[in-house]
Amino acid sequence: MKKSEVAPRFSIATSISNSQDQMEKSEVTPQETMLNLISGFWVVRSIYLAAELGIADLFDDQPKTIAQLAAATNTEPRSLYRLLRALASVGIFTEISDQCFALTPLAATLQSNSPRSMRYVAMAQMGYVSSLGWSHGLHSLKTGEKTFDAVTGMAVWDHLAQHPEEAQIFSQSRNSIGTESAQAVAASYDFSGMNTIVDVGGGHGSVISTIVRSHPHLNGILFDLPDIIAIVNVDETIQPVAGNFFESVPTGGDAYLMRWILHDWDDEKSSLILKNCHQAMPDHAKLLLIESIIPPGNEPSPAKFADVIMLLLTGGRERSEEEYRSLLRSNGFELTRLIPTPSMLSIIEAVKL
Repeated sequence: MKKSEVAPRFSIATSISNSQDQMEKSEVTPQETMLNLISGFWVVRSIYLAAELGIADLFDDQPKTIAQLAAATNTEPRSLYRLLRALASVGIFTEISDQCFALTPLAATLQSNSPRSMRYVAMAQMGYVSSLGWSHGLHSLKTGEKTFDAVTGMAVWDHLAQHPEEAQIFSQSRNSIGTESAQAVAASYDFSGMNTIVDVGGGHGSVISTIVRSHPHLNGILFDLPDIIAIVNVDETIQPVAGNFFESVPTGGDAYLMRWILHDWDDEKSSLILKNCHQAMPDHAKLLLIESIIPPGNEPSPAKFADVIMLLLTGGRERSEEEYRSLLRSNGFELTRLIPTPSMLSIIEAVKL
């Protein structure tokens, strides 16, 4: 894949690359650059605390005093001030007068009702599951096994099933990130000549709903586990179907879409999903994998850090183009096109061999 096809507008990897550029162009030492990168953890944890408290939701068009915010969040005023003062120093909130704060565009992304809210992303990425994985990550590096399973005695998915509040945050975080990727897929792929799209493991239906609304001639099938399908609310042009993609998937679609599915699983589990898709798909149907692609060499990419998260938590992996090509071929598919989108994800198109 060409370098131009992997061009995230912002990512941890991009930030690191920028730090390297700044170091080369100035008198900043490697030690200072490393300290800046390490201290990024402080910012992330501070964002998590603000998101957990729902501070951004307390703002309307008017500034708020620390006394007002502390009373609404049941926090100690001086302590809360210290947190917001730190966040304001990096553009998240702004102190407009002594202990009186207002929203900034960055802070507004932490509002729950924002169209592309990042609140639940912050809570999921720094919540119990992710924090546990990173804290005990040496286990994965020494054994190749999932850290989360080793520490808790259960898989991430089983933990989330037992903790519905965490599961809801996880689902909302995926929907928040997924809104942009769904619009990008709808705009980047030619769905003409197709009638029915099957969204395999489609969750609450944000992707299939976006595609069908953008292409009104399409019908959709939203396929996921029974407990998810039981609570989905989608347009009448989308048929919810309950099942398990490790057992089977619905038949008769013109395209089978999976967004952020295979990256959750190792090659063995991914192969089982792909074989079930292969069995269900008509010969003319297309397989569309919506995933991040790991670029070669030292090229910055958020997928390279996401791959470490997969190692620690799910046992899955992000893959390169060649790795997807090999995985698909071993399960009866030929990778035909790799289509970049304006989001961090690409569309991997494949057909049956």
